[in-house]
Amino acid sequence: MPNMSLNKNPMPEQCPNERNKNFLEVAKGYTEEMAIDEAKRCLNCKNKPCVQGCPVSVKIPEFIAFVAEGEFEKAYQKIKETNSLPAVCGRVCPQERQCESKCVRGIKGESVALGRLERFCADWHMKNVVDEIAVPEKNGKKVAVIGSGPAGLTAAGDLAKKGYEVTVYEAFHVAGGVLMYGIPEFRLPKEIVQREIDGLKKLGVNIETNVIVGKTIMIDELVDEMGFDAVFIGTGAGLPSFMGIEGESLNGVYSANEFLTRINLMKGYKFPEYDTPVYVGKNVAVFGGGNVAMDAARSAKRLGAENVYIIYRRGREELPARKEEVMHAEEEGIIFKLLANPVKLIGEDGWLKAVEVVDMELGEPDSSGRRRPVKIEGSEHTVEIDTAIVAIGQTPNPLIKKTTKGLETNAKGCIIADEKGKTSRDAIYAGGDAVTGAATVILAMGAGKASAQAIDELLG
Repeated sequence: MPNMSLNKNPMPEQCPNERNKNFLEVAKGYTEEMAIDEAKRCLNCKNKPCVQGCPVSVKIPEFIAFVAEGEFEKAYQKIKETNSLPAVCGRVCPQERQCESKCVRGIKGESVALGRLERFCADWHMKNVVDEIAVPEKNGKKVAVIGSGPAGLTAAGDLAKKGYEVTVYEAFHVAGGVLMYGIPEFRLPKEIVQREIDGLKKLGVNIETNVIVGKTIMIDELVDEMGFDAVFIGTGAGLPSFMGIEGESLNGVYSANEFLTRINLMKGYKFPEYDTPVYVGKNVAVFGGGNVAMDAARSAKRLGAENVYIIYRRGREELPARKEEVMHAEEEGIIFKLLANPVKLIGEDGWLKAVEVVDMELGEPDSSGRRRPVKIEGSEHTVEIDTAIVAIGQTPNPLIKKTTKGLETNAKGCIIADEKGKTSRDAIYAGGDAVTGAATVILAMGAGKASAQAIDELLG
């Protein structure tokens, strides 16, 4: 019998007043019974609009049909045909803006919980199946992948399946990129990411860490001296942006990038078990309204801050973060100070003590189509804080651009590439945040997939 309920099966979660004190995963995942019941809400539409909303073209109705029949392994394998990181995507993809936004069930009620079902299939597979991965026969061609984030891992996996000898170069000591350093454990457990990476290694992908392309080795060396037939650049957008206001050099001021890297990749949340102290005072302000801001605020709360503020210059409807992340932050006690903009950080003896904030109102739309925030004269006031985290965006590191001749970039430092990832240099492709600026995991994966196909067309 089809399930004609207008509402999704709710996701089991930790209680807010418990989870805001630990780094365990917030969402607990569907049971088998819940997954089957949710899958039966799918109408198996003839035109498959949900697939059109997926950047990696997962065969959604087909895998959902397997779940409805209790064939969970078949469902997982159907997802894996086009998505190399289903356990990751099921947790962090903004499905509500992509596949679920196209779901017909969403016209009169809630869409099918596609992301939750994808996660369920991946988790079920990891708990119940031991992978036996057959390494494809090598085709004699070599491809270098720079960066082991979602774009690089996807490109590497797709190319390895086609028989290419793939070497991934990662600047950090651990592979995974933003999946490891940028997303907190309570949203994406590192064990999940590591298992996906281990699967690529079994496929024959070679991953070399502690290699900074542009310093340790140059792209031209990879091509001219080391014999790589093509290069894919997936170095992400890891250079933090700051506001340019007075006081940003005070002690107690972080970029969100540094703050989250120390906590996630360097396991600062386990201090002193791991020797990575992370200073967090009683009162923390996070500047920004995206998913990174939510991650930073929720992490600060878990590290013991009494009051954590999200200070954002637009209103609730303009918050770029996922609604789920905003809801979770509010449930955990994060205080939202909206229509407010920091203009000055105030210190004493070199340490942050307060932030001067001005109230804003929304005026006419700007070039992005959003209403422009306008300062309300005379509304300046101070908020006592001892930690500030700047989460207003990131741009690509300029190292690759500076050390690679003939590689064209735009005014923001992003590599210029076409829809297949082709750059201005022959046999050099790029994708993900290095091309688009900071975006989503699934869009980066889609770019890695497109470039892998283009490289295969070039070399194959």
